[in-house]
Amino acid sequence: MIRKASLLLAGALLGAAAVTTLSQMPFHVSGAANAAATDTYRQLNLFGDVFERVRSDYVEVPDDAQLIESAINGMLTSLDPHSSYMSPKSFRDMQVQTRGEFGGLGIEVTMEDGLVKVVSPIDETPAAKAGVLAGDLITYIDGEQVQGLTLNEAVEKMRGPVNTDIVVTIRREGQTQPLDITITRDIIRIRSVRWREEDDVGYVRVTQFNEQTFDGLKKGLEETAKNIGEENLKGFVIDLRNNPGGLLDQAIAVSDAFLDRGEIVSTRGREADETQRYNARAGDITEGKPVIILVNGGSASASEIVAGALQDHRRATILGTRSFGKGSVQTIIPLGANGAIRLTTARYYTPSGNSIQAKGIVPDIEALQELPEELVGRVETRGEAGLRGHLEAEGEEQSGSQAYIPPDPEDDTQLNLALDLLRGVQVNSAFPPIADTASVPKN
Repeated sequence: MIRKASLLLAGALLGAAAVTTLSQMPFHVSGAANAAATDTYRQLNLFGDVFERVRSDYVEVPDDAQLIESAINGMLTSLDPHSSYMSPKSFRDMQVQTRGEFGGLGIEVTMEDGLVKVVSPIDETPAAKAGVLAGDLITYIDGEQVQGLTLNEAVEKMRGPVNTDIVVTIRREGQTQPLDITITRDIIRIRSVRWREEDDVGYVRVTQFNEQTFDGLKKGLEETAKNIGEENLKGFVIDLRNNPGGLLDQAIAVSDAFLDRGEIVSTRGREADETQRYNARAGDITEGKPVIILVNGGSASASEIVAGALQDHRRATILGTRSFGKGSVQTIIPLGANGAIRLTTARYYTPSGNSIQAKGIVPDIEALQELPEELVGRVETRGEAGLRGHLEAEGEEQSGSQAYIPPDPEDDTQLNLALDLLRGVQVNSAFPPIADTASVPKN
């Protein structure tokens, strides 16, 4: 069962609901919100007048419940790209998704300019196997236009019985004609952590942060270290590329796995007393082994929390390209039998006090991925700063970056650079990171 307040949104996960990171911050209603001005009540009367006119005069008899639900969702989605209403079914689906298993296609999506935009396909899912890429815009679903649908409505249309086909029409940058891609629906079982030995380096890929992530990470680190052997182990590569986020408590636990002390992340709401800080406990399960974290334009939310915490504490070197830049906290507020609302209630900050909202995590070592000729210029993400209605950055906003990972590790420029650095084949002043005790907050 999901705790009442424990998720932080990273984008919508197709087939269940939304990839969320529930924050454990209590919901706070300010005094100003309780004292609505006369003009506010006048506007509510206006809404009532319009509602009654639609009910009485629309050409067909409307569904009253649908009208209200649409009005609520319109109010929430007008705030920012990550606030929305969840119907009872969507809320149940979201709870299932955070446990790591759901039905659908296997893509993380968001809404952009009225179209469904793919944040990233999930590894080894029907969408990934069918060739869907990060940055694709879905314009039609089984021939029905997406324009005019809410994100939840579009997601609902892409759900369906297992082993049934769906045709999504994709608009892809660099392609002059839309692409029709047929995908067979399936049960999506998210194994959020995978690992392997790269000779003398442990490689751990985290695809999202669900309830199994920390346990999977711990097992991956321990198993690769054991198989390689303590005397031969050069260090670890933690791959967070195209990781759209997930549960906040899992991001904290993953960060804590590498830290002995210090702040991991803080969340700050509208009121000063809403600030919460999350700190590491003693114990680095890697026993101080060198760590390189890979990020790119598809690394968002919870993955940015991990990268930001380990970067600020100089515990790991961040390698790749600028991350997505989603630095806001969404609290899930249950509405009993009426579903829930996902409301942006705070921003999160790295240990050094930096907000990554609409800016992203800047890697210590920038490494661009070599692209196949047919993909040149087509795999740039616009990032949070490119989403309409996003929360403004504190300071200058930055666009997104490259979000392509080649299927063959031999062609993976970023991974191979990380391996060379760990083995000493290449050198860089940013690796290993040099502790700067003056810049990192202490407990």
